[in-house]
Amino acid sequence: MDQIAKIKESICQLLQSHDVNLYDLTWTHEGKHKILQVAIEKTDGTVDIDLCADMAELISAKLDEMDMIESEYMLEVCSPGAERKLRNEEEVKNAVGKYIYAKFKKPVSKLNEVKGTLISFEEGECCVEYMDKTFKRLAKFELENCSLIRLAVKI
Repeated sequence: MDQIAKIKESICQLLQSHDVNLYDLTWTHEGKHKILQVAIEKTDGTVDIDLCADMAELISAKLDEMDMIESEYMLEVCSPGAERKLRNEEEVKNAVGKYIYAKFKKPVSKLNEVKGTLISFEEGECCVEYMDKTFKRLAKFELENCSLIRLAVKI
């Protein structure tokens, strides 16, 4: 098991005990600084600065206890972002009722992309309600046909 996998396993248990999910864990670099970036969200999909600060303290203590990172690094606990990618079926299923953006590999009803509310996701098929000028329309498409699907901010 590599370092990231060990850290992930340990942090997941810690976060889950506080009803928080790990979205992603990555090493990044900013100049000479090595940064362990931990993206989190509550099980209801929300995140705020207080949650990040509280979890940063707990994660930092856990990492110190594990003592497996030899080099100097900075810990960054953050939100996965308002327009985060939906990386798997579970994340798409959890996005039902939310505003999304999907870009298609092959056009769907003459559309190359769609922004709208994800109405349902069943057996690999998405149903999105979107606005076409002043009319509400539905687009149904297979998740496999998406080159990108992510949450979107409604403006």
